[in-house]
Amino acid sequence: MSPSVEKVDAVRARGPQPVLVRQPGATAVRAAALVLHGGREVSVAPVTARHLAVLRMVPIARHLAMAGHAGGLGVWRLRFRYRGWNGEADPVADVRWAVDQLRQLHVPVVLVGHSMGGRAALSAADEPSVVGVVGLAPWVTPDEPYKQVIGRRLLVVHGTRDRTTSAKNSKALVDAVRAGVDADVAEVSRDATFVHLRDSGHAMLRRAGVWSDLTTDFVLHAGLGVPPGARLAAAIEAGDSVI
Repeated sequence: MSPSVEKVDAVRARGPQPVLVRQPGATAVRAAALVLHGGREVSVAPVTARHLAVLRMVPIARHLAMAGHAGGLGVWRLRFRYRGWNGEADPVADVRWAVDQLRQLHVPVVLVGHSMGGRAALSAADEPSVVGVVGLAPWVTPDEPYKQVIGRRLLVVHGTRDRTTSAKNSKALVDAVRAGVDADVAEVSRDATFVHLRDSGHAMLRRAGVWSDLTTDFVLHAGLGVPPGARLAAAIEAGDSVI
């Protein structure tokens, strides 16, 4: 066993725990949004509430809670145990844990993840209560698995100025999900949508309102059955679009 693996295993043995934070909002919950922050390829440093990747998702969570309050959308933010993916897909285990915590509500769940959190959301899409996934500039590898997403509503948004994660890989995954049928998969995907957002980068700072609006509109659509607004409806109809 290499020293790096031994180090990772030792940190896991001591064990930070994932943290689920409820966003103030709806009391009678009819659907849940689980918001997932970004991270790094490798790091066993524990995540704290002050990390930029965590703080980046707070405005999106607040926007979701405000827009979904009347309809019964509950919003939770998950803090991963570790800052990194670490080859063992640590964040995916955390997402599955969080979805299990929400299962007692008996409501549909929509996963919303940025960067590494987007990859974790895509990976955990096969959880039974998950009905939709939003990937915001997700970290997608060229050989990223996709079959677990088929049958869920999917929105992936990537900025044209993103130099951190690959829009090309994101679009290829959406295309594969949209195709939906191969020798092993017999179910056609619903609403597999890719949006390329002009003049915006990985941090979602430019045109932040559009990132939030598309996310919120899609979550309300997937989780509560709210008809999408004009911009999202056009994007869903097109499949691929530039906004």
